[in-house]
Amino acid sequence: MRVYGHPHSPWVQAVLLGLHDRGIHCALKHTPPLSIFVRAGVMMPAAEKGEGGWQLESTAILEDVGYQSISESQMRDIRRAWIGLPHRIDSGAVFWSNFSLTGQTEGSVGRRLASNFLRSFTVLYFHLLLSILRLSGQLRDPENYGNQFLPFEDKLKASGRPFLTGDAPESLDCLLFGMIQSHCSTYVPPVEALQSDPRLENVRAWISRMQERFCDYPYLYSAPYFRPHRLPPAPAGTFERTAFWLGAIFWIGLFPITVPVILALALRNRLKDK
Repeated sequence: MRVYGHPHSPWVQAVLLGLHDRGIHCALKHTPPLSIFVRAGVMMPAAEKGEGGWQLESTAILEDVGYQSISESQMRDIRRAWIGLPHRIDSGAVFWSNFSLTGQTEGSVGRRLASNFLRSFTVLYFHLLLSILRLSGQLRDPENYGNQFLPFEDKLKASGRPFLTGDAPESLDCLLFGMIQSHCSTYVPPVEALQSDPRLENVRAWISRMQERFCDYPYLYSAPYFRPHRLPPAPAGTFERTAFWLGAIFWIGLFPITVPVILALALRNRLKDK
């Protein structure tokens, strides 16, 4: 299976976690195939299984490989757990630096160069969109970041099961753990709430169980922050990082062109959602 997306994305993380737990090997692509770019811009994730074409939406991809579907109320809880993630752009230097540490490390030299060069365009895309959301006043800090995780604390407490929906991870576990990986990929305030809020004891125990289960998962950004503690994911090589920064300089240098393109892509996706 081929998967397109960045491991900094919570939705991409959910798919990668699900495939890893089912033992399904995937080739992660950091730039969209042309057919996906024409169809959905830089939206991610997308997955291709055999000759069946590319499929969008993390929940649909997880269901396609055998995971349970989730309810609308569960999906609302997952979306609320996104609160605080835009703080990753508090420091533009940190935001870009963290993205530079991941990259396309497989394939020929030419493919790696092109992929990492082009990947910086998608980083600029998300940086610009988050900046617009913040300037518009749509992103407001809650009184307590721990509140968004209380539905999962209640679920774990009521069921007494090791995972959110049973004795093994299902879609809901992959989606929430993917969200936590994204929060941890650039440390943001919700991580502190997860670490210290006394109301989230069962959630912390669940995170520890997930970390034990995914101890060999290559994109475990939560590893340094929760038990059992481990080293963070290994960074991409110098070649990949250099290609990424060259791309960043190129796309930012074309700001008068890239900004209208990014805004057009974002507007098209918003109209599709409606």
